[in-house]
Amino acid sequence: MASIDQVMLQLVPLSTAKLHPLVLVNICDSFVRRPDQAERVIGTLLGSLLPDGTVDIRNAYVVPHNESSDQVALDIDYHHNMLASHLKVNPKEVIVGWFSTGSGVTGSSALIHEFYSREVANPIHLTVDTGFTSGEASIKAFVSINLSLGDQQLAAQFQQVPLDLRMIEAERVGFDILKTTTVEKLPSDLEGMESTMGRLLALIDDVHKYVDDIVDGRVAADNSVGRFISLSSIPKLPPPAFDKLVNDRLQDELVLLYLSSITRTQLSLAEKLNTAAQIL
Repeated sequence: MASIDQVMLQLVPLSTAKLHPLVLVNICDSFVRRPDQAERVIGTLLGSLLPDGTVDIRNAYVVPHNESSDQVALDIDYHHNMLASHLKVNPKEVIVGWFSTGSGVTGSSALIHEFYSREVANPIHLTVDTGFTSGEASIKAFVSINLSLGDQQLAAQFQQVPLDLRMIEAERVGFDILKTTTVEKLPSDLEGMESTMGRLLALIDDVHKYVDDIVDGRVAADNSVGRFISLSSIPKLPPPAFDKLVNDRLQDELVLLYLSSITRTQLSLAEKLNTAAQIL
């Protein structure tokens, strides 16, 4: 019997796709570990469907395959075994689509999409450009739409849908580094915090500008945005006061970091001394 999420996939039109960072990590790791003769990797996307029609993509696993210019062979038994194993751990997740690495939709994508269309109605096709064709990692989501003339189906067309890649700030910093082709060096903790605070200040300035535009009548007021701002409002501080507030908090964080480093060193030293005493 089909699960509730699968039935919803059949009834609710897709509006957008929400991608969790873990899925990206799994896909990139699978691409690095692919066989030498494989040009790309493909696999299954797992997740759920939200009430507003958004596909929430939470996990993924690779499906072995062989492909040529005119045909694709998937290891269906492996796919079903992996799905059964995954459902034992996450029974609420279902198949929501499939992924492939590469610059976009290829000629064989329709054949693979047809297989996943038998697994779930209206599956998502996620593409991850691990070859950095455009200079950075491009991530896109597609759905297939049937083109027909009267009652006769002519072909299937892939149509891109909005993709929402939501991350916490720590994940965002890592993704910004990984999506570029070259990086001179990894940012330190202080550099990462400085970059984060710069973005925070820019967002605060945007909010104040938006409010000033509404007060001056240049922009029409939006009640939903106003309620959100009132619930998350912060005092408008001059730059010196904001710098002092951040620096005071930073000093506290550095003290905690120093104490934790000393504790780790003492524990490591005690462990080595205890091991040496047992040997002697």
